[in-house]
Amino acid sequence: MCGRFALTASPEELLELFGLLKVEDFPARFNIAPSQPILIIVASERAEPGSNLPDRKAMLVRWGLTPGWVKDPRSFPLLINARAETATEKAAFRASMRHRRILVPASGFYEWHRPPKGSREASQAYWVRPKNGGIVAFAGLMETWSSADGSEVDTAAVLTTGANKTIRHIHDRMPVVIPPEEFTRWLDCRTQEPRDVADLLAPAPEDYFEAVPVSDKVNKVANTGPDLQDEVAPIASILTKGASADREKDDGQLTLF
Repeated sequence: MCGRFALTASPEELLELFGLLKVEDFPARFNIAPSQPILIIVASERAEPGSNLPDRKAMLVRWGLTPGWVKDPRSFPLLINARAETATEKAAFRASMRHRRILVPASGFYEWHRPPKGSREASQAYWVRPKNGGIVAFAGLMETWSSADGSEVDTAAVLTTGANKTIRHIHDRMPVVIPPEEFTRWLDCRTQEPRDVADLLAPAPEDYFEAVPVSDKVNKVANTGPDLQDEVAPIASILTKGASADREKDDGQLTLF
């Protein structure tokens, strides 16, 4: 799964990568958590013939998708992730897969290697980032939930798939990454049905990410400094188990409600 990520890129970097006309200025965020506002990229409305306006735009939504048919979101689970393999079959995600696919910019994400239940070993956090730096675009889904009084909340989830070899010793899932050359196809919900973009829902190439062990300070939402990404010595038992596996094969969250 993907339960925390960071976005530390400048607005100028986002404008260039995603071909945007504008994006609001914002501070670097080192510990983005579920239920907090996140930046997403969506396809713009169809432009008039001859228009030179960009075909993408940025907006803020709440991280945690709420389907439009939910009556009371307070009694509905927070859907921060959607399994790419089954999203088109699930009532919560089916409409979004067809009509509201998005990109979620990130500088990387955090993942935890958790020991078996009953073990006295501690969990090890990792900062997973593109090996060559830069911005990564996660595949996501968006839904707008409307209340009885007419107010609306835009919400989103990140699509995940099976982990590649780089991540598998930490966790068996990872976010789906959309490469820049496929941004347009992924966002095009007018002509590209879910079956037409199914090939994009694959693990990232083995050499795309690197996993850096970090301290457990990232566990607390209140910790938001760049020191969260400082490398630490990993737990020795995790290194041993990870190598063996390769050979064999919160609280305090913000809300927009």
